[in-house]
Amino acid sequence: MALSSTEFCTPSAFNASLYGAEILSLQANLVTNYSASVPEAFRYTSPSVELKNATFCNITVAYTHPGQNDSIITEAWLPAEWNERFMAVGGGGWVAGRFFLSYNAMNGAIADGYATITTDAGLGSADEPSPWTLNSPGNVNLYNLQNLGSVSLNDEATIGKSLIKSFYGKDAKFSYWAGCSQGGRQGLMLAQRYPDVYDGIVAGAPAIHWSKLATFIQWPHQVMNELREFPYACELDAITAAVISACDDLDGITDGVISNVDQCLKSFDASSLVGKPITCAQRNDTQLLITEAATRVASATWHGRVTANGEHDYHGIMPGADFTGNSPRSYGQPGIVTTECDESGCKSAPNYLGTSWFCLFVTKNTTFDLTRLTREEFDILAQAGFQEFASLIETSDPDLRRFRDAGGKMVTFHGLADNVIPPGGTRDYYEAVGKIAPDVHDFYRLFEAPGLGHCFGGASGPPTALFEQLRGWVENGTAPEKTPVKVSVGDSMHDRILCSYPTIPYFNQACGDASRANCWSCSDLLPSHNNTKSKGETGYDSRSHEL
Repeated sequence: MALSSTEFCTPSAFNASLYGAEILSLQANLVTNYSASVPEAFRYTSPSVELKNATFCNITVAYTHPGQNDSIITEAWLPAEWNERFMAVGGGGWVAGRFFLSYNAMNGAIADGYATITTDAGLGSADEPSPWTLNSPGNVNLYNLQNLGSVSLNDEATIGKSLIKSFYGKDAKFSYWAGCSQGGRQGLMLAQRYPDVYDGIVAGAPAIHWSKLATFIQWPHQVMNELREFPYACELDAITAAVISACDDLDGITDGVISNVDQCLKSFDASSLVGKPITCAQRNDTQLLITEAATRVASATWHGRVTANGEHDYHGIMPGADFTGNSPRSYGQPGIVTTECDESGCKSAPNYLGTSWFCLFVTKNTTFDLTRLTREEFDILAQAGFQEFASLIETSDPDLRRFRDAGGKMVTFHGLADNVIPPGGTRDYYEAVGKIAPDVHDFYRLFEAPGLGHCFGGASGPPTALFEQLRGWVENGTAPEKTPVKVSVGDSMHDRILCSYPTIPYFNQACGDASRANCWSCSDLLPSHNNTKSKGETGYDSRSHEL
């Protein structure tokens, strides 16, 4: 379509409608000579791109569900140079969309020719939930949570497809969803609850088990509160460096990346570091000794939450993940094991994802004191959150047969150095899908990425070819068995591959060059190496809540 004038990009050109909703306003503006640089880190499964002098119609639709007192905004960009495909993009954290990550994804989408859309789910511009959670003390706005959890996702798909039909005079040939973290959770919700909306879905590092995840994010602080000891960040950073050094070559390659995270979790004993002298940036680069408390907190975070009766409730982040957010490769992403320190010592500084869940949703009390909870009290609150809100926000339903039967295809990637969402939960979900649908590999594939942080960051780059591979799977039937990545090793970049789970990358020693992707292949099992022998128990008893 030639957009040499504004005649096609006017409100009167569109007939937006949505069952169960009332359209409050529709604005349409022609954008010309639009340029942007889009880094691969913010595209997750597509490469970086330079958008130059683009022309597109920006349509903003505001609507409400009568009787619910909500006001939701969707924003669609319809490019002049259209590839006849539709891509909706996801949010992050507590944000449904319409923030910097989703706008970066939309920049990339129109650079590649896609019509694209995002939504704020009626939550406005807030980057955390305190402005919209409580109608009044003790009363959660359930419609807002429901819109974030599911409803706005189906709404924006319906609106987006309607705008496309009005603007281009025909439907999109194929429709895609792309997101990570919250966007990954949204992708799973679409596959589970709205299985015929998108042909292809990227659900990266998905926040599947929302209540368990939020509880886990608070877990390290519960551990510190029980111990009444709060380690310096330098202690936790030193423990991370030590475990990478110890477990790096468990896969036979020394590259600064832990690939065999399962073996590392079993074999590395954090308590062996107690008393090790380190230089501490938080103490003006003076020397201190790693404390027993620091090693207990680290081990508890790796092994995941344990209830008062000794039950292992959820996975932890894996050894090698950045506890504190201090890594130069973290891209500013906050850690979940954080403390605030001064000359007199340290105190807990919890991640807002955990405190928001417990204070705003579970207790519904913004001043609730989380620092004095017993393990039993912590367990009660965790269970209460799941009981009350699971149907609104959880995406752990493994029955994807309707998505399969609709012809949908989905890919998930998850960094094994993710410092927020435990990759073990994603693996559990994939295996649960397979128990219901033994042909899971025909419509859903998981790629685990050694060295990759939360969606981006870490030693590994994101799998930037995976979206195009998903498109090939949807449109041509070519399923992705492996996908390329780049890994930072010292001062150089190595070409590697990720493999479709349960296979894993295997280095062919005879090939001789670990920096070449063609020296790697996908194998069912890690090769045996002499250096994989057990180094002792972890020192953390998951059967007991005694720390």
